[in-house]
Amino acid sequence: MKGLPFVLLFTAMTFMAWGAYGPILHHGTAELSDSMRAFVGVGVAYFLIAVLFPFLALRRGKEPGQWTLTGIVYSLIAGSVGAVGALGVILALAYGGRPVYVMPLVFGFAPVVNTLVTAYLSQSFSQVRPLFLVGILAAALGAGGVLFFKPAPASAAHHPPESSTAAASENDPAAEEAKSDVAPATAGGSSTMGIVISIVIAAFCWGSYGPMLHIGQAKMSGSRLRPFACVGMAYFFIAVAAPLMIIYSRSTPFGSWTTMGMTFSFLAGVAGAIGALGVILAFNAGGKPYYVMPLIFGFAPVINTFISLTEAGTWSRVELRFWISLAVVIAGAVTVLINAPKPNPAKGAHTSPTDKKPQLETQPSA
Repeated sequence: MKGLPFVLLFTAMTFMAWGAYGPILHHGTAELSDSMRAFVGVGVAYFLIAVLFPFLALRRGKEPGQWTLTGIVYSLIAGSVGAVGALGVILALAYGGRPVYVMPLVFGFAPVVNTLVTAYLSQSFSQVRPLFLVGILAAALGAGGVLFFKPAPASAAHHPPESSTAAASENDPAAEEAKSDVAPATAGGSSTMGIVISIVIAAFCWGSYGPMLHIGQAKMSGSRLRPFACVGMAYFFIAVAAPLMIIYSRSTPFGSWTTMGMTFSFLAGVAGAIGALGVILAFNAGGKPYYVMPLIFGFAPVINTFISLTEAGTWSRVELRFWISLAVVIAGAVTVLINAPKPNPAKGAHTSPTDKKPQLETQPSA
């Protein structure tokens, strides 16, 4: 399955899944009263879906590609930066940051980082046109506007638990999980430096995810399941080991393990893993990090917001600024697609090894 229609299909699969990730995880976090415990549930889901399933499928059937050390390393890095980015969002909120600016900043800078990292690794800065950058900025700013201008939940008189829901629903995908951790973590005051560092870590890591995964897949000759398994392994260890250390090193324990909370957290992990697979399939169909990741970063917050508005029943309170921001996201996405860098095939055979990565990815279609 190659070509732009399939690239867009799998890209949509990713931003739909990652857009649903936050609202689902919010329910798990609320049940567990602890974002770190919810993150553990996400890690367990990644292990089952993104580790066990690929290895079982590889044993039973043939798949294009092969294991290579370089491919494994880059794919593990991709999974690691994805998990560390999610953890960075949690910490930004735990240090006292507010979702109303944490998430717009993360989703605003991640596409920029994605473009810079992709251009650096492929040595293709000359192919980046001004209109393409304008499209990325428009999509990022629009996504931030969608989050910022999302209507507040209904009054607490009608929804007693809404205060916690309102705070968490401001988030995008990975941010929702963090809210229940904020109150205990910030009881002694917020840390501006901690917030800034956490936001930078999240934006840098999420912006690096696509380029690293693209190279990892290319180095495995276009394999889909092998890089997916590597992403799952990295995410599992970081999303389980790190939270457990934090949970059991607290001076004042809070939260508790509950079946309902872990179920929601597990389902959130399923959505996250499906999104990760969508990125791999989009690359395998011929997509490039230059435009696949900005589209995901632009539309995932929109899906997240739509779900949050539906759950809170606040569609009637949506303002014009929200719709304008959504229109900016769409306009930016179209601009990104139209002006995405298009490597010259004639030069592909004579460039450095890093320039050959996109070529390797497309070879299985031949």
